[in-house]
Amino acid sequence: MTPRRFCFVTTFYPPYHFGGDGVFVYRLAEALAARGHRVDVIHSIDAYRAKVDAEPSVAFTDHPNVRRIGLQSAHPRWSALQVHQSGHPLPYAAQLEAHFAANAYDVIHYHNVSLMGAPSILRMGTAVKFYTTHEYWLVCPTHVLFKNDREACTSRACLSCTLRSHRPPQWWRATSQLADSLESVDAVLTPSRFARDRHASDGITKPLTLLPHFVPVPTDAELAVSSPSVRPYFLYVGRLERLKGVQDLLTIFSTYRDADLLIVGSGESEASLRAAAQSMPHVHFLDTVHPSALDSYIQQAIALLVPSLCYETFALSAAEAMAYGTPVIGRRIGAVQELLEISGGGLTFETLAECRAAMERMRLEPEVRAAFGDAGRAFAQREWTIEVHLARYEALVESHLETRAARRP
Repeated sequence: MTPRRFCFVTTFYPPYHFGGDGVFVYRLAEALAARGHRVDVIHSIDAYRAKVDAEPSVAFTDHPNVRRIGLQSAHPRWSALQVHQSGHPLPYAAQLEAHFAANAYDVIHYHNVSLMGAPSILRMGTAVKFYTTHEYWLVCPTHVLFKNDREACTSRACLSCTLRSHRPPQWWRATSQLADSLESVDAVLTPSRFARDRHASDGITKPLTLLPHFVPVPTDAELAVSSPSVRPYFLYVGRLERLKGVQDLLTIFSTYRDADLLIVGSGESEASLRAAAQSMPHVHFLDTVHPSALDSYIQQAIALLVPSLCYETFALSAAEAMAYGTPVIGRRIGAVQELLEISGGGLTFETLAECRAAMERMRLEPEVRAAFGDAGRAFAQREWTIEVHLARYEALVESHLETRAARRP
């Protein structure tokens, strides 16, 4: 493929990030840069500082072909509130317009743009435009379809749900601003069939293109690592928030002592989860770990636990575990269920009793654990590698560039 110029627009980008969407965008930028493309990443340092006053504790390096443009102001919280309420990049508009005017991009790829001034920012620039649904922001003011901070959303009650989530309502959602802005986007990409179908059923009429994410898939030689623990353990990797269901794992481990639980991540529920686990010496919190340092923890786990109560759009941690041959035990909901069913890489559960039974099966039957692990790894090698993803992604890019060129007089 001819080297192209890309611009990624995303709210959170490492090290100024909180979850898997930032890590994925970083990996995609690095992968494109390694293939000779140039990638500018526009992200919001203000949005990060609106939540966290301190600088990030984990550092990330950038490929020489990647250039960061961090948006920041003297008043991060006020700037974040302005863009959230207006749906427009008010404090950054002049800077963004000047940047797009000065740079001839082939592709502008929007990721999580909720605090970048979306939806109006989708109209900026003249390149081919992609939008990836890393979450449900297009159809949900709280991004996560987690109704009233209690359960997965099955019927709309957006105003009360927004207020219960301690967020101000976005009145622009009652206008045509979102639909009008989406007209400027050439392709909306969804990482799972579930995410595609849910967006369509919730009113997104624009055609949706399925493009699964990728994860690092190690070679057989890279799998030879030592165990970070002397006791067998299950692993959780992700944000520590109620919708992720970690509190349910603590309920299980309050009486389950045959293995440890390692929890990697941080978030708004961290303090309450640590307090609840004080009487459980076999539950260990590892704070934030750089993605490159997770491999040994993932590989040596009995299984990765994904207890999400919300609809994931892909479940990146589950795919990463399967890439290492580690089986997954995930709640039967959203893309978690889809990934486990299509890959054969683990077991699903609805009740905590089912989760515990699946854990015991993985712990006590090594041949069963190995079979699930082998199936997941084989699927990851076929479908979730960098090479497979970039071949699909670059084909989309070239197709849309050709279509646009054909329309020009």
